Amino acid sequence: MTEVEFHTGVADRVGFACRLLRKACRSGARVLVTAPPAVLDELDRSLWTFEERDFLPHVRVPGSAPAVRRRTPIWLAAAVPVPEDAAAGPAPRVLVNLGAAAPADWQAVERLIEVLSTDADDVERGRARWRAYKAAGLQIVHHAGT
Repeated sequence: MTEVEFHTGVADRVGFACRLLRKACRSGARVLVTAPPAVLDELDRSLWTFEERDFLPHVRVPGSAPAVRRRTPIWLAAAVPVPEDAAAGPAPRVLVNLGAAAPADWQAVERLIEVLSTDADDVERGRARWRAYKAAGLQIVHHAGT
């Protein structure tokens, strides 16, 4: 069953995501990050610069070659599902959502992490996703004010 976590009240959603992705990358996980295009652009830039001595390999999907995706642990996409491509290898089993719509096929991931800022619109959309996951019978772990 898919594990769902909500991190709410996050003041710097992109900075939090960078730290979370660094931890996931160090553990060997492959991660798909979904977010609106402007947030993805900011995250893309931050993954290059947030830590002086620590580059986190990542690609934009679509837009990257299957061979590159196959060896890259972090995929950035505006929505799920990501187009399947056997040459790219298996899709990541961890999904970090920074404000995109809830994935329709949440069963395709082992772990789903929602990161919500303090913005009222972001909170309201997050609440709607929370209700959808609960209605689907998923157990949710909540981390407030992280």
